[in-house]
Amino acid sequence: MPSSTHSSSHGSSPESSSAHTVSRRPDVLVVGGGVIGLVTAWRVAQRGLVTAVVDPEPGGGAAQVAAGMLAAVTELHYGEQTLLALNLASARRYPEFAAELTDVTGHDLGYRRCGTLAVALDADDRAHLRELHALQQRSGLESEWLTGRECRRLEPMLAPGVRGGLRVDGDHQIDPRRLTHALVAACERAGVVFHRVWADRLTVGHGERATGVVTADGTALEAGQVVLAGGSLSGRLEGVPDAVLPPVRPVKGQVLRLKMPRTHGPLLNRTVRAVVRGNPVYLVPRESGELVVGATSEELGWDTTVTAGGVYELLRDAHELVPGITELPLTETRAGLRPGSPDNAPMLGPTGLDGLLLAAGHYRNGVLLTPVTGDAMAHALTTGELPDEARPFTPRRFDAVPALSERSA
Repeated sequence: MPSSTHSSSHGSSPESSSAHTVSRRPDVLVVGGGVIGLVTAWRVAQRGLVTAVVDPEPGGGAAQVAAGMLAAVTELHYGEQTLLALNLASARRYPEFAAELTDVTGHDLGYRRCGTLAVALDADDRAHLRELHALQQRSGLESEWLTGRECRRLEPMLAPGVRGGLRVDGDHQIDPRRLTHALVAACERAGVVFHRVWADRLTVGHGERATGVVTADGTALEAGQVVLAGGSLSGRLEGVPDAVLPPVRPVKGQVLRLKMPRTHGPLLNRTVRAVVRGNPVYLVPRESGELVVGATSEELGWDTTVTAGGVYELLRDAHELVPGITELPLTETRAGLRPGSPDNAPMLGPTGLDGLLLAAGHYRNGVLLTPVTGDAMAHALTTGELPDEARPFTPRRFDAVPALSERSA
């Protein structure tokens, strides 16, 4: 799945991309080494299946730009109650998942149970937040309404104009970059073979079954089953029949990283988010002193340009929440592509093509859904069926709407 915007420092050395490094044909070949592809490969390898991953830079992808909010409650949107169940199931797994991954690799994932504070800056925002609170309560979720004064008591650096907010202690965070690095290490320890090269084309056998891929260097890689987990690029792999081509599209997001001083205590103690003049904005403080500010949401195809307007809007809106933010050093600006789907939910499990499974379209919940996706895909690859909690997210739900596949073109 070549992309003109991708660059890799790994290259495609013979050791990393040659099929000769595999002792025998893998049972599972995962196309895509982002957080979703990696967790799938790790969990499958733990089940005893010979597993390989095809990606020029494992550990890259959208997770390198993501803020890592594990926000099943404050990410709730109207009409997404089915997705909420999957988000909550994954959030419940996170403490054990993070502990296991750290135990296996020795990597600190930056997992924090710091909670989230969603605040309102004016009367309209306050009314919207009240409606969200009511939806959360109807959905059986735990959140507490606070006055503006109570919000500032929790986070003294908030602007005086904050009119109220929702305290959600159950929403946590993780550092996605550390998470992906740990997953690469866990895969290596589990015997997963990495082919650091692009997958150009899916191969389909005479029995109408996916049999592997052909890579950019011409190597034919065969496998018992193929998992397409290429993030926003999942709809661009050549050779995938139109009937099963996933309707995944890129949604651009620009993110900033700043450095908080260590001398006077943390600028923020927990994740703070709001809607400012209709624009969602969040501030995620890391224990390392990094502060992540995001994120724009732009339907601009494959553009990953960081724009002055995007940076300005994020800083302007963040400044309205936390005025002191403009004094911080700006250490990074970055744009990435979320893998959007028609209903904002992932596509998990077997497709209409025998031997081809999907783990794609996670949109804004990829990091949150990492644990449950790994478990669901391992179950599907070993039994042929999705577990009950993942069945609403089968790729087959879009089979009756073939025109949707055109959105990935």
